Amino acid sequence: MAAQGERSYRQMQQEVSISTNTSETNYVQCVSNYVIEALDPAIQNRNQWEVTLFAENQANAFALPGGKIGVYAGLLDVAINQHQLAAVLAHEVSHVIANHSNERASQNAIRDVGVAVARILDVNDTTLEAIDMGTRYGFFLPFNRTQESEADSIGIILMAEAGFDPEQSVELWLRMNSNGGPRPPEFMSTHPSPDSRISDLNRLMDDAQSIRQAANGRNPDCVPGIASPR
Repeated sequence: MAAQGERSYRQMQQEVSISTNTSETNYVQCVSNYVIEALDPAIQNRNQWEVTLFAENQANAFALPGGKIGVYAGLLDVAINQHQLAAVLAHEVSHVIANHSNERASQNAIRDVGVAVARILDVNDTTLEAIDMGTRYGFFLPFNRTQESEADSIGIILMAEAGFDPEQSVELWLRMNSNGGPRPPEFMSTHPSPDSRISDLNRLMDDAQSIRQAANGRNPDCVPGIASPR
């Protein structure tokens, strides 16, 4: 999975424009460094961490197996401070450390086998579509929502361990909710609804704040224009 993550990352770097804004790149690198440094050393050292700011106007980010992090420049218009950006990055890194890519790969393999068998049996298109949709929405999406919720739970603790304010994770999703436009019902989405997500984060807030207060003196000071601490 790490090798596949590396290949996908390099392909993206070739096909998607990389930001030439040094200030924003240093800022994203700074926040990423604090998040990475808060990881368990075994996890931190297992991956070759790398961060790229892509010059795309979408509010998104990702992390791939092997420690490859991508941030789209449009995210900086929604995550308006270092704490909100850290909430996104910690969430994405949590997918990596929880091995969600491995789980998703296994899910897709099982789904593809089921559809392939249906094709071999020469079922009609309507039945094939039903099987395909059933596996997507009946089995796998609830599990994917579980992955998202797990990444939220790990991520809020990780950002607190890095010294960022976990309250800003809620502020981030409030902003995402107000800027996100129409959404499908939660049961038809791979992501929890913003209200569910915010409720779950609030339940973890006391623990996260306690962890932040004992964050080994970490006090992130990442702002655009300030170089990365590494």
